[in-house]
Amino acid sequence: MNNITERSNSLLREKYYYIKHESGLDIYVFPKKMASTYALFGTKYGSVDCRFKKVSDNDFIEVPDGIAHFLEHKMFENEKGEDTFARFAKTGAQANAYTSFNMTAYLFSATEKVYESLDILLDFVTHPYFTKETVEKEQGIIAQEIRMCEDNPGRALTFGMLQSMYKEHNVRIEIAGTVDSIAKITPELLYSCYNTFYNLNNMALCICGDVEVEKVLGSADRNLKKAEPFEVISEAKPEPAEVLEKRRSYKMQVSMPMFAIGIKDVDISDDAGERMKKNAAVSVISDMLFGKSSPFYNRMYDEGLISGSIDLWAEHNRSYSFISLSGEANDPEAFYDEFVKLVEKTKAESLDKEDFERCKRVMYAGLVKSFDSTEEIANNFLGYVFDDGDILGFTDIMGNLDYEYTNSLFRSMFRDEYYTMTTVLPVEREE
Repeated sequence: MNNITERSNSLLREKYYYIKHESGLDIYVFPKKMASTYALFGTKYGSVDCRFKKVSDNDFIEVPDGIAHFLEHKMFENEKGEDTFARFAKTGAQANAYTSFNMTAYLFSATEKVYESLDILLDFVTHPYFTKETVEKEQGIIAQEIRMCEDNPGRALTFGMLQSMYKEHNVRIEIAGTVDSIAKITPELLYSCYNTFYNLNNMALCICGDVEVEKVLGSADRNLKKAEPFEVISEAKPEPAEVLEKRRSYKMQVSMPMFAIGIKDVDISDDAGERMKKNAAVSVISDMLFGKSSPFYNRMYDEGLISGSIDLWAEHNRSYSFISLSGEANDPEAFYDEFVKLVEKTKAESLDKEDFERCKRVMYAGLVKSFDSTEEIANNFLGYVFDDGDILGFTDIMGNLDYEYTNSLFRSMFRDEYYTMTTVLPVEREE
């Protein structure tokens, strides 16, 4: 018997249903009377999980970089030779998948025949099929994709920053791996990863749209078999607080210099509520200081130091935490100096209370607006679920975020030893 728990937020007037399915799968159903339904079937397994074991095992298994992404690609094949995308096309659904640092997700969006599409999703993700021939074929395909990305300045900027920031943590490893690393992948290794991380007790289904709980459960009952739970240990080496290197630079075919400033953070709480609170505060701090409505951004733009927006990227979860500012600048070092001056000046004066309240309101409004999209709800939902958080609870945390906590966090996070900058310079430009 599946117990159904309703969770709601009266202020948002939103609710969802949680079911621990008999198979072991966590199911989250978020009813929304909208035209499109969006479903995500994911596992807590990403590119950082390179060395792991079950608690019952004696030894760790070390797998090649990029294997989680490789496995995601191979899951769309099956023993019958059916094209999974063609199966979805028959129901009118659009299907896709992605691998991130800490999760892999398979998804579809549909306006009709939702439960038929859900049957397909649950079926193909729970039926792996790997052979020597199909693995070798995929190695050639992904190797070509990796080579094509080698000339991508955005990729160089992102992973250059992460590799400058982290000495040991696997977040520094490129999600797709390298041509050499994926050449080591075998069917046996893929099955080992699948049987470890694709256990239904390590997975979640999030579906949002005009759906009924009982019909979602009916699909789960038809397609899922009970999985025995077990604990997985993914080994992580101790990571020093300071960055590995302060500067890294590449010469590539770009018209203007690009930069990515990283702010490293290793102070990560074991408590999911504290992580959500810190995540909220980091988002507000980033927007206050560097967002498009900030005095700093407008001054940098007016003075010609940057040519467009400053892209902000903040990550804070149980495994890793950082803030990134990136964009194009005529003189990245001059921009970096201005960044440091702003931080030190703000530390001396403290964050502006009125600006804090304004940014918090803007962030809160953005969260509320995200509930108008089934895609945003489902994607955000899975991220919170896999970090033991809650999508409705995070909105409350943002609304109740206090100034003193945020100002104290700013002072502790923004320190010189935590900063690094990666640049991509035009090939004709002298450093």
